[in-house]
Amino acid sequence: MTATVTGLATGAATEAEAGGEATAEQVAELLVSLTRVRRWLTRLGLGESAPIGASGVSALAVVVRDGPLRLGDLAARERIAPATLSRVVAGLVDHGYVVRTADPDDARAGLLTATDAGRELVGTLRSHRAEQLAARLQRLAPEDRAALLAAGPALARLVAADS
Repeated sequence: MTATVTGLATGAATEAEAGGEATAEQVAELLVSLTRVRRWLTRLGLGESAPIGASGVSALAVVVRDGPLRLGDLAARERIAPATLSRVVAGLVDHGYVVRTADPDDARAGLLTATDAGRELVGTLRSHRAEQLAARLQRLAPEDRAALLAAGPALARLVAADS
């Protein structure tokens, strides 16, 4: 089978569309497309948050969503070595986006909590990225836009299985 993911979006009937196995070509094309979309979204809006970089923004978003967190828990969620993450977190603290507080359950450990400025930055970036994505979606053909929007829940389940 040589149909591609592009073929799926244009309505070409394929085995994968019917719930069958995806071809290696389809998987490779999906991987490239998802990687490019992720890079594009990551670059959006980093100008105003450049001092903390993409790793800092990602870590901050996790603390905003799931915090307060221990450094080790954040490292596990971000899949970054704790030593590397310590440098990222130091930048977040220096810029006032997170604060370290004592863990009430373990005096030896600390917790990372997002500040109002950190929550505001994550919200601003998310809004900006959503606006840019919405603008790009509007430039697509209606059937392509519908296919991408319909794929959202499946993509969420795909990555949730690894969380």
